[in-house]
Amino acid sequence: MKKLLLGLILLLAATAGTLYLSPPLLIGSMRFVERQLAGLSPREVQVDGLTIHYYEGGPATGETLLMIHGFGANRDNWLRFARPFTSRYHVIALDLPGFGESSKPDALYDVATQSERLHAFVKALKVDKLHLIGNSMGGHIAALYAARYPEQVLSVALFDNAGVTSPHKSEMFAMIERGEPNPLVVRQAEDFGKLMEFVFVTPPPLPDALKQHFAEQSMANQAHYDAIFTQLRERYVPLEPELPKIQAPTLLLWGDQDRVLDVSSIDVMKPLLRKPSVVIMKDCGHAPMLERPEEAAQHYQDFLDGKL
Repeated sequence: MKKLLLGLILLLAATAGTLYLSPPLLIGSMRFVERQLAGLSPREVQVDGLTIHYYEGGPATGETLLMIHGFGANRDNWLRFARPFTSRYHVIALDLPGFGESSKPDALYDVATQSERLHAFVKALKVDKLHLIGNSMGGHIAALYAARYPEQVLSVALFDNAGVTSPHKSEMFAMIERGEPNPLVVRQAEDFGKLMEFVFVTPPPLPDALKQHFAEQSMANQAHYDAIFTQLRERYVPLEPELPKIQAPTLLLWGDQDRVLDVSSIDVMKPLLRKPSVVIMKDCGHAPMLERPEEAAQHYQDFLDGKL
């Protein structure tokens, strides 16, 4: 492993100038290194006419951890978080249909529809029992899945999940109700920096070339993301009546400075769950597995080990 890492470092150092001038090549190289460190490999499968891309790693005999990203995100969100788990667990992180490299047909992307697609994906991979982890919209989908298919779910971890009406309105929803643009959708280049500051307390450092590249990619998906967000609101499925149906132990993990979905959502969810555990990460934003992956992973392992 040390020789592999040394080789990767030397390769990147030798081609640093080229990579910097070619953001797609730089991103591909970084993604390759992160996948190697996480012990994950890219895969794809056909499900109901859709191509779903996913990462997979760890022993096939281990319990399955299925990781579900949020709105506007993709499977790469879980790479650093996944590192401690692939030595023991069978880890899967997918690009939901409509996101990442998976198919993006002109179709429905509300959480109920995505939950059924997730079920078909799990069946295609022949997974009988699993632990679910979801962030934001992905947490909404994970909770709905656990309520509808309780016999399959060993545990549920919800990281800053959508789907409940919080006692304190989040900054994002207050903005939207005032008629301001959705801060999660990038419409012009400078919006990407604003998005990073909105989602994170401490945004991860990125070279300017990568910021520009990500901004351009996000702007290219603007209409698609606007349409999906509209569907999520118009075809909204509240979790309040669904949460009591979840049989499995459930972790509610939240960043206390989340501006997208307010941490007071926990006050609604905890009394409705049969077996809740709660972790609130201080000085953390909407995506703990990205902002502080090692800490979030330790909390999750403690949850799996029954220490919370």
